[in-house]
Amino acid sequence: MLRDEYRQQNRTAWDRLADGSQFAKLATDQECLEPLKTLDGRGWLPASVAGLDVLCLASGGGWQSILYASAGARVTVVDLSQGMLELDDREAARRKLSVRTINASMDDLSMLMDESFDIVHQPVSTCYVPDISRVYSEIARVTRDQGLYICQHKQPTSAQITHRDERDHFVVGIEYYHTGPLPRTEDTSYRERGAVEYLHRWDELVGSLCRSGFVIEDLREPRRADRKAPVEHFGYRGRFIPPYVRMKARRLPRTRSESAAPSKLWLP
Repeated sequence: MLRDEYRQQNRTAWDRLADGSQFAKLATDQECLEPLKTLDGRGWLPASVAGLDVLCLASGGGWQSILYASAGARVTVVDLSQGMLELDDREAARRKLSVRTINASMDDLSMLMDESFDIVHQPVSTCYVPDISRVYSEIARVTRDQGLYICQHKQPTSAQITHRDERDHFVVGIEYYHTGPLPRTEDTSYRERGAVEYLHRWDELVGSLCRSGFVIEDLREPRRADRKAPVEHFGYRGRFIPPYVRMKARRLPRTRSESAAPSKLWLP
């Protein structure tokens, strides 16, 4: 599949999801009262982000950007879906917040300057690009020394599940070393309709991040298990296969061969 093909399919899928889906829930007034508490239940962010430059990467939809802006950060949102970005624009205007939105793909941030962000915050989205190392390389380029990269990804085993058998056991039907777009599967618990997705192995998710110039400071697996859920519910699936992984990483200081700029980021 050509680059423009997967991007166009994903753009169309997410423009559709911008219309009332669970991914297009705007930040509420209550959440905006304590925006960092809403964003950061793990204590990964500094005590204040006021005056910091934050990139909300592939996170259009009127939630993260609004919370960071409410906390006083200078916010840029990059998203492939113009429909999702329109939610950020409208909500920022309604709340009289300043948010810059850019319609672009996460693996090409050429419109952004080197070392221009203190924090990059990315929800689950790298599954929609074939080469995660390109994404990490771009994030490393635009992040200042000692800057934070907070991200969430789909775990590879979750992407390998194809269906449940007659005993309601989940079947790993896609090879771990599968290349190219994921095939359609009977089990769509953690798949977005119409989107093109790719499986990224652990050496890509974690190893490529480290090789791009980051050190991982924390890693968590969000719990999505529900013992009361029926077998067809994603909460039942979550009892057996963790769907996501969250990581907190910090940009290492650049070598002499790399340009360096002082970071404004709070350090512990």
